[in-house]
Amino acid sequence: MATPPHNNAPDGGADDQHPDERNPYASESRWRHAESSAYAKYEKERNTNRHSHHHSVGVAREADAQGGVGDLANFLNKSRIDPSETNAAHHGDSDAPKFKPVLAGAEEARAATGHSESAPAAKSAAAAAGPPPDGKEIACGPLINYRRMEGRSWIGSVLVVTNGGGRTQPIVPHLNLRRADGGSGEASDIEGYCLYSDPRNTFWRFDLTIEMENTETKWEYSLPELRFASSTKPRVNSFFVPAVTESMRIMFHSCNGFSVGTDEDAWSGPCLWRDVMRRHSEVPFHVMIGGGDQIYNDSIRVSGPLKTWTSIGNPKKRREFPFPESLREECDDFYLKNYIRWYSTEPFAAANGQIPQLNIWDDHDIIDGFGSYVNDFMKCDVFRGIGGVAHKYYLLFQHHLAPPISTYTSGKFDLSIAATFSLTNSDAIQPVEGEEGVGVDPNQFMTAYVHPRINEPGYINGTKPGPYVAEASHNMYARLGARIAFVGIDARTERTRHQVNYPETYNAIFDRLKHEFSTAASSGQPIKHLIFLLGVPIAYPRLTWLENIFSSPVIAPIKLLNRRIGLGGSFFNSFDGSVDLLDDLDDHYTARTHKKERNRLIERLQNLAAEFSVRITILGGDVHLAAFGRFYSNPKLNIPIENDFRYIPNVVSSAIVNKPPPAAVANLLSRRNKIHHLNHDTDETLLKLFDKDPGDSTKTANHNNVTMPSRNFAIITENSPSNASSSSHNNGSAAAAPPSQAPAAGNHHHLFPPNGETAPAAPGSSAGQSHHSAQTVNGTTPTRHTRPKDARLPLGSGEINCGTKHKAASPTEHGKGSDGSLDVCIRVEINQHDPEGRTQGYGLTIPTLEYHGPRPPSAPPSSAGGGAARSVRST
Repeated sequence: MATPPHNNAPDGGADDQHPDERNPYASESRWRHAESSAYAKYEKERNTNRHSHHHSVGVAREADAQGGVGDLANFLNKSRIDPSETNAAHHGDSDAPKFKPVLAGAEEARAATGHSESAPAAKSAAAAAGPPPDGKEIACGPLINYRRMEGRSWIGSVLVVTNGGGRTQPIVPHLNLRRADGGSGEASDIEGYCLYSDPRNTFWRFDLTIEMENTETKWEYSLPELRFASSTKPRVNSFFVPAVTESMRIMFHSCNGFSVGTDEDAWSGPCLWRDVMRRHSEVPFHVMIGGGDQIYNDSIRVSGPLKTWTSIGNPKKRREFPFPESLREECDDFYLKNYIRWYSTEPFAAANGQIPQLNIWDDHDIIDGFGSYVNDFMKCDVFRGIGGVAHKYYLLFQHHLAPPISTYTSGKFDLSIAATFSLTNSDAIQPVEGEEGVGVDPNQFMTAYVHPRINEPGYINGTKPGPYVAEASHNMYARLGARIAFVGIDARTERTRHQVNYPETYNAIFDRLKHEFSTAASSGQPIKHLIFLLGVPIAYPRLTWLENIFSSPVIAPIKLLNRRIGLGGSFFNSFDGSVDLLDDLDDHYTARTHKKERNRLIERLQNLAAEFSVRITILGGDVHLAAFGRFYSNPKLNIPIENDFRYIPNVVSSAIVNKPPPAAVANLLSRRNKIHHLNHDTDETLLKLFDKDPGDSTKTANHNNVTMPSRNFAIITENSPSNASSSSHNNGSAAAAPPSQAPAAGNHHHLFPPNGETAPAAPGSSAGQSHHSAQTVNGTTPTRHTRPKDARLPLGSGEINCGTKHKAASPTEHGKGSDGSLDVCIRVEINQHDPEGRTQGYGLTIPTLEYHGPRPPSAPPSSAGGGAARSVRST
């Protein structure tokens, strides 16, 4: 038997003078990895100094060694001369650097995860900066969300954001939930689970499930293992769950932030949230619906990481600007910090922890106008990059959902890298062939933990990614108590200048609604109202003439001068060079580019209302005005509102924080409030809701009763059939106002008869009586209201005496009826300089629908909103 060669090498390997017997094809030299003889000499010296016993031959590391590449980088850096060295020497700068270091990417990555030769140095630097966060300090929250109902169970969630984190978390916090009103039952201890964590922050979610009872219940929760960074934040928060037989009291808001450049002090900050909390303390809200722009992230282009990009004057260079990982990290940090800042701002922060939320997003949640610029510009790397980052934090903060594992950056990613990090295909975005910037980017989760995606029955997800945000849309369905359902359309993820949502998304939403309505009807607990949330108004004055002007060739010379010498200033936006207002106009459903999609959507809603006898109410924001629009049957059809499935009101409430437009804009919109025709059978217009300006202020012209340029929010409450004392109330009435509340001289004239009396027929109005039976109001048959010729006046008993005199505007009368209708109160700020944010209410009532006739004919399918409009006289 041959004797194996003696091993003299210090690491136990074969002598370098003999081939490795385990591999007959191995090199004769142990320096087979060496780049050069110089490196061999360097390695020999290093090993000679490292070992106590001196060998004449240095030892090279094995080919599969995991020690790092620092040795090679250090060797190269010894002789890497910076060209500036010569110049520095000429100037006598003896301290000038002798070389520019070579950075090893893999080594940097290992150092970041603590698996590196340089990790001890990194840890020393971290220790010098102070002890790492212990994971117990709350940076933001708690934020409470309502999610859905399942049988008699109310289901929600609480989110808190703590300081510090990473791929593992030092603790798992718990939430303590208990009855706050002395009810029976023991406290629940709920373990949190991590949605996302990186070295900056960790997002913890706590799932709440509460059995609904026969009466309203109050619950409180605390986080005993965590501490608050704020000394004023309440340690115990409470919320209310309705009785199982009741519907939820709803608060609706939108545009919850300030535009760039606004003097926030001049508007007393977010002071209307103080009024929200006052109303909540008097009669608690069960749910708070956010209609978009819950946060304004526009400053990313002014003082944030996109400032340099925005300042690029050449549109082509701006469009071709890359979105590398470094810029993504800066933008990620901006969105995270801005969310933490705003969601910790009082009194908004107090509402976040006490009124369960349901939210959709709009453009300012990303950046102003996102989705409504020209396609070539929207497809640029920067816009797609910030769309992905904004979507990440939208899911975390506003939906309590785990984000995608990575977001868009410039360049292509190899999905095979997923195997290295134990990822499945479900974790990664499946890219379109040839698509850049999508897929799994390992740089984004080297030091982060991302929870697997959560699929919940409350979401109706789009079937394919959006055009500029590479994620499926998140549309919501929820039951808001006993007789109200809710749908929130994600009208931003799929939006382009020519489309709001994919036809497939509309189909999925309507299929879900039909299923839910059928199930509810068969259970003996039918849904009577559907709250349909859109980001922008849909029954609203047209501004087509402005669109035509801003898009016409007449503007081209001015645009050229704007690029050359700055003529027009802020009249043009700094993104695609279009007129700044054009993206806002293109956002509207009433824009000519969305006309077919809009008309088809309304017709599908009317079909749904007729099929299930459900009254549909649309909520919309965005426009920084309060208004009340409605679709309704052509007066020639003589259909009472109570039996009119085409009657779909649109409550417009905006903004709760941002400043309103000038009075001149509101007055212009009032002048443009025509009676429009959706089709042969459906008309639309705004109601003359505002009988006076709030308080003693003068905010609008005397002719303007339809748009209110003042900050506002809305309250919606069902007149529950179980209200015991409701028989004495009348939907369209209220006690006569005291003389002190009468309209001021020179203000709006008194539009409608007081105390719910039937309005006299307007001159020239139709006196014909409908063959439909009138719906009872609070158990009695009301005097029939003859429709006026001017449909901007009240169309039904619930609209009579609308405004400040209506019972829905009175806190003591609001929601106290018993016929199942909805009381709507838009609360409007009186004085912007009042830090308490006091408001005045304007009210009306939306009746239930009693319709059992034939369904209207369906329109043929089309690519616009799932079908083509039948209109031949649509305006």
